[in-house]
Amino acid sequence: MPLIKNGAEIANEWTFVANGEALPETGKFSVSLGRFLALKQGQENGPLPDGVRLAPADKAEDLEPYLGELSLIEVDFPRYTDGRGYSHAQLLRRRYQYDGELRAVGHVLRDQIFYMHRSGFDAYETRRAGLSEVVEALNEYSVVYQPAADPSVPAFRRRS
Repeated sequence: MPLIKNGAEIANEWTFVANGEALPETGKFSVSLGRFLALKQGQENGPLPDGVRLAPADKAEDLEPYLGELSLIEVDFPRYTDGRGYSHAQLLRRRYQYDGELRAVGHVLRDQIFYMHRSGFDAYETRRAGLSEVVEALNEYSVVYQPAADPSVPAFRRRS
């Protein structure tokens, strides 16, 4: 699956370790929120990951005390009709000031990428859109009217 960040296709150095699978001793890996919390609270033994994957039903606020320790937060989009990942991104970026990599994974479509970027995502792992489509989607609109987690200034706040 292509991983696109900063307008370029990059190698994915991260591995997602599903619940029940053995944790690697080395390398960059992410785990589910439930497993991450179990590791942090000593309910499970193993190396601590530098990344977490949020499912739609997870609560982003559960990560607040640990955000400074995380290099990657993946937000899973199991279906394109499930928009809870956008809320996770907004909370992490705007309320909790998370400044690490925020990656959209799963069912990521070209038509959603502009809005994902506005919500705070900065990396996209997609099966259905290539680099040119992602770059095109990110540049699709030149004027925005609503404030968001991205650095764009809404049109109503610009001075002429």
